[in-house]
Order: sequence, then structure tokens, then C-alpha cells
Amino acid sequence: MYFDYKDIKLNALLRLTDNVGLIVEDSSMAKGLIHIIWNQGAEVVRFKVDDSLISLGSNEITAVTYLHSIEFQRPLPQLTVVSFNREFYCIKDHDHEVSCNGLLFMGSRDLPIITLDEKTKSSLGSLIQVFQDEFQTRDNIQGEMLQMLLKRLIIKCTRLAREQTLGVAVANENSEMIRKFNVLVDEHYKSLKQVSDYADLMHKSPKTLSNVFKLHGSKSPLQIIHERIVIEAKRQLVKTNKSAKEIAYDLGFDDVSVFNKLFKKCMTQTPVEYKKQKTADREESTIIQE
Repeated sequence: MYFDYKDIKLNALLRLTDNVGLIVEDSSMAKGLIHIIWNQGAEVVRFKVDDSLISLGSNEITAVTYLHSIEFQRPLPQLTVVSFNREFYCIKDHDHEVSCNGLLFMGSRDLPIITLDEKTKSSLGSLIQVFQDEFQTRDNIQGEMLQMLLKRLIIKCTRLAREQTLGVAVANENSEMIRKFNVLVDEHYKSLKQVSDYADLMHKSPKTLSNVFKLHGSKSPLQIIHERIVIEAKRQLVKTNKSAKEIAYDLGFDDVSVFNKLFKKCMTQTPVEYKKQKTADREESTIIQE
């Protein structure tokens, strides 16, 4: 299955496919693609995202962004994947419509895993069918129609993510606080590294933030900040030729030793050790494939 919509003038792309190999090929900052992944099969599918093993069960959905590095083992599994870039639909600009940023699409927290019951499975299955029909309807409003369908898909997934990750009983204010914190971390992690910095932006006390995250079993606000920094550090270590020192400065660290200490605390390896390991892993994988 493969359908796509492209607007050459805007460089906009929306794609529906079951070829997960395209996700790996497109997992770069330059392409800027976001992927909603649905396992419609009967078996659990396992794959790596940023060195973490993800298990996506039957009728479970997750979302990954260009901030994540994704690896699938061969033979490649069949998953239903909806991919789009900012030029087609910007989740930041449209956040007031769908409220998904920081909840469904996150660079600083664990990937959301959404479980579908029979009702939601049927509803989303019908929506995917409408997507397929619309991809084959070439007219001057096709882009608008596909954008409406994508917005509907995002809203449905966001509602489920909010219920399943934060709990149905979570007060809207607390839910929004957690979501907003994640959004702000994604925007400012290079310049703001203390919980108090984000508390000021949100007009809350650091203690209030910590208590809300603790109440809902989430990682602490400081852990989320640190994880976001490390995710970007890992991306640059693997995808660029920058030295650890250059990456540290890019991430807002004046003292490289502070960056190295933070990275090792999160990864149990120094940045240099991590880069060497990843380089060796790639070389070994190339030899096996040959």
C-alpha cells in the first residue's frame, strides 16, 4: 500500500503506506517528517527508537518524529503509517486546534503507546479507508480534504493518549500543564536547563510542577529536560561529524565537562564512547548485510 500527496510549491507531503522502510529512510531532521504508526496485525512488532526497544502490540498506535532515530529488524514488518511534514500540517501552528504537541508528539518523553478497543479500531479503520479514497481523488481541494482527515486522526489519537497516559480522571488543568511543559522543553532545552526556568514561563512554582508530574507517575520535570538534551546530543553524534565539544556548545553548555557528565548519567557512556559504539554497530551491520 502506498499513497502520497505532494504540493511542490509548498514542499508539503502527506503519505499513507505499510512500508516501514520508508520511515527509516526519512528519519532525518532535513526531511522533518512525523509518523503515526498503527500495528493492525495480530503479532507484536518490536523495533528500536533512540536505543530503546519498543513493543507495539496488535491494534496499538504510537507516534515518532524526525527527532527520533528508528531501527527495524529484517524482515520488515507491515505497519500502517501516516507520515507528514510541517509544510503539510504544522502541529505547533495548529496546536490550538488539536492540542497534540507535548502529548502525542514529544521529543522529551517516552513514546506514547495507544491501545485501541473494538470501537476505536473500527472508527480508525474507516478513517484510513476514507484517506485512501481521498488520495485517489485528484482535484483542487484534495489538499484541504486530506488536511481535514489528518487533523481528525490526530485529534482522535490525542484524546486516547490523554486518557490512557494521564488517566481519565486527570484534571484538565493538570493535563494541560504536563503537555505545556513538554512543548516548552522542546522549544527551549538548549537555553533553559532548570525546572525553575520553565516554571517562570508557565507562571507556576517549581514545586507545583514537580508535584503534578509525581501525582501522575511521570518522570520528574528535570528528567524530561535532561532526556530532551540527550536525545538531540545522540542525534548529532550519530548523524553529524561534530565533536562532543562542538555538540556541547550547540546545546548551550559553556563547560563541556558538565555536558559529558549529564550524558554519561543518562546513557552510562560518555559522548565519545557512544559515538564509537554506534559507528562500530553500523560497520558490523554493513558487513552482515554484504
